Formats: sequence, C-alpha cells, structure tokens
Amino acid sequence: MNMSKGPATPDKKTQKETTMADFIQNSQTKTAVRELASPIPDVAAFNTIPQSVVTDNPFGCVAYMTAGENHAPVEKTREAYTARLVYQDGEANAIGNGSHRFSTLAGFNGGVTALLAAADVSTAHGGTALHDAENDTFTATLRCHDVNGELYMVNFSRSRVTLTSYSDDAIRTSVETWADTVPALA
Repeated sequence: MNMSKGPATPDKKTQKETTMADFIQNSQTKTAVRELASPIPDVAAFNTIPQSVVTDNPFGCVAYMTAGENHAPVEKTREAYTARLVYQDGEANAIGNGSHRFSTLAGFNGGVTALLAAADVSTAHGGTALHDAENDTFTATLRCHDVNGELYMVNFSRSRVTLTSYSDDAIRTSVETWADTVPALA
C-alpha cells in the first residue's frame, strides 16, 4: 500500500540543470600495429632495431626545436628490459622464479650476470638460478619528427611494432616500407 501524498518534490540540487561539455575531436591521429610472426630472439637482436632507426633515420625525420631545446630527428624516449629467472632443484624441477626490470640495456646485462651469481638468492630458493631468456621482455619507444611537422611514436617490443600519434598516412607507409626490409620484423 502506497502512502505517498503525491509526487516527490525534487530538491534544489536536482532542479538545477547541468550541462556537460562534450569531447570534440581536434585531430586525426592514428595508431597502427604490426604483430611479428615470431618474437625477436634475444636482447642483442632487439637492441639493434631501434638503435638502427636512431642512427640511420630511415624515415627521413628532421631535427626540431621546442621550448628552446634542440631535438634530434629521432630520439629514444623510453626503454625497458625485463629478465626472467627460474630456480631449479637438483632434479630440474622449477621451485622458484624471479622477474627483474631494468631501464637500460647495460643494466639488464649487468643485472642478469649479478642475479645468476647471487648465491644467497639461489640458496633462499633452494636451487640453482637459470636465465629464462626465452621469456624476457623488451620495449623501446622512439619519438620521430616528420618533415611535415608531425611528432609520432614508434614502439618496439619483442612481438610487435606499434606506430602511434600520426595523421599522415605517408608516415605509416614510410615505417611499413622500412619494416619490410628488417627480417626480424616480418
């Protein structure tokens, strides 16, 4: 049984009409992804790919200035290297694992060596440390300045290449044409 005395009176907060601002698209930036047929085999092979883009500038990028600072045509803005370790007992059974992330290639290489030699950690796991290189992960992000003035990013990982923040399809064509010449990026 409803004992209501009529429609509820809205409070002042409800009576005030609110208008929300809409997001309005102001650019036509795009993203493209190339999934690799097989992962890049190791950190050394991986490192040569983004480094060759920085060194050789295959996309024809140009230097630029922003906020009073000069920038190279292609700059590495971020990189990360994750080493995977497995600890095995005397019968080769996995009894532990570890994942260690490094912000530089030198840190990764030095870290893997140090972790494999860390007897106290191996003892704590009750086994022997092995580098599970097949499951390591690597990423590097490059910022590129196209001759048309666009800044775009090329991100490399062990299993894909991602092109982001571009609007001119000629940029995608240039990156794709170059990637077609790199066997590891097939």
